[in-house]
Amino acid sequence: MILILLGAPGTGKGTQAKRLAEKRGWVHVSTGDMLRENVANQTELGMQAKQYMDAGKLVPDELMIEMLLARIERPDVEAGLILDGFPRTLPQAVALDEALERAGKSVDAAVNIAASDEELVRRLSTRWMCRSCKSITNSKVEKCPMCGSDEMYQREDDQPDKVRTRLETMKPPADMLTHYRNAGKLREVDGMQSVERVTEDLLQALEGVRT
Repeated sequence: MILILLGAPGTGKGTQAKRLAEKRGWVHVSTGDMLRENVANQTELGMQAKQYMDAGKLVPDELMIEMLLARIERPDVEAGLILDGFPRTLPQAVALDEALERAGKSVDAAVNIAASDEELVRRLSTRWMCRSCKSITNSKVEKCPMCGSDEMYQREDDQPDKVRTRLETMKPPADMLTHYRNAGKLREVDGMQSVERVTEDLLQALEGVRT
């Protein structure tokens, strides 16, 4: 199973990816984490990526896809993989499809978690994060409810006006959604519901997809 999880910031992709991974035994692969792991471990691909990062440039799509293909070959993803953070554009989606096809694989489903701009602004502008364990709360608290740390902070770009600007550029683009829809692989889930209900709807949306 290769599942792509799509959605704007604040839709809960990371939370839902973790919940699906726990329930189905799939591996959650955040492309940001994967990139940092390759750099930290000084893999060949990581060292190539670091050159772009040190120069303040974006890591090329081709290099990100090579990392993904290498990650897919690791034995821990045999049951399934949830991809979070890539692709973000239609060209990336097409390039990923082509690379997977050459490797004898394919995306099984792409699920878009949708929510209104108003709800996303509300969620993100009230979001506080823990510097120690990276957990997130939906309101300001003095101590982290997960690890007890008092290092809670709000990201600079989680201010309401900046959230609106981010949403304009970070929503899944319509042409990429159409790409997966035309391939019969797009599923859409209402992200305005509770975390538990969104998980239920995700599992239902994936019924019948290869597991």
